[in-house]
Amino acid sequence: MQPLVSIIVPCFNEEKYIRSFLESILLQDYPAEKTEVFIIDGMSCDHSREIIGEYCERDHRFRLLLNEQRFVPFALNMAIRQAQGEVIVRMDAHSGYPVIYISTLVRNLLELKADNVGGVWRTNPANNSLKARAIAAAQSSLFGVGDSHYRLGALGIRQVDTVPFGCFPKSIFDRIGMFDEELLRNQDDEFNARIIENGGTIYLIPEVVIDYYARATVSSLARMFFQYAFFKPLVNLKLKRPATIRQFIPPLFVIFLFFGWLGMLVSPLLSYVYAAGAGIYLAANLFFTIKSILESRRVALVLYLPWLFFLQHLSYGIGYLAGIVNFVLLKKSLTTLITSR
Repeated sequence: MQPLVSIIVPCFNEEKYIRSFLESILLQDYPAEKTEVFIIDGMSCDHSREIIGEYCERDHRFRLLLNEQRFVPFALNMAIRQAQGEVIVRMDAHSGYPVIYISTLVRNLLELKADNVGGVWRTNPANNSLKARAIAAAQSSLFGVGDSHYRLGALGIRQVDTVPFGCFPKSIFDRIGMFDEELLRNQDDEFNARIIENGGTIYLIPEVVIDYYARATVSSLARMFFQYAFFKPLVNLKLKRPATIRQFIPPLFVIFLFFGWLGMLVSPLLSYVYAAGAGIYLAANLFFTIKSILESRRVALVLYLPWLFFLQHLSYGIGYLAGIVNFVLLKKSLTTLITSR
């Protein structure tokens, strides 16, 4: 017997994508009578709420909730507390989903007796411009974003440490608690780490492909990587350990880049070390730029990709170091940081 599924969707200023997203919900092959849909709007200042309202009038399954705190973890917890379903499926309005999305995740969640399952991301450009295509390529490259399996794909179902969005038994929130509302970003990383810490399992289901739309501008890309990394040290403090080892590579790269040259003042030998490190990075950057060009068959990407890779690494590294300064060294609370802006 198929369980009742509660779909929860935080959103903010998504008028460009929200209509197509809501239509994708209507097209799902999971029984309509077995679903309820919570769209939690973070006080959008575009036409998102008007569009959501139209669908609420058309279909009784849709419910609009207002998230006056605006940030994602508040939205998630608000909807989970009101959800009646045995299964919680988190979705994002900025993405596209196959018609099998809900049915396949729910089936695998039950068959695997898992605590979270999710699909793989297929990163698409925000528009057809060369810059947008380059941003999408940088966000889907091993060199650009690391070895996350959900970004790079997998040959079969495999146990992982995180998946995008997620499909959970509602009972998991009774067992290990809700999403951490202090984490304005990375709340899913911390929650998934908590699942594993408590003996739970997370599986990647590669037959489920999510179309994720990359950032449209370079500034928004840099801001996203900075903000994502900024909260990583806070996640580590809460877990009392790093969620992954790979997160340390960009901040170490930034430290090397900006402070490694000081070693040249101490010893000429260290100048060779610095030059060798810079050379290795440039060679890796060039290798993965060529690889992305060959895969996409777009030579013009060479105009953007090398410095987009560098920008992603730099933004993440600086964001992580800023997080260490604020959360670890200065021991600032998130409330203090928000009110000081």
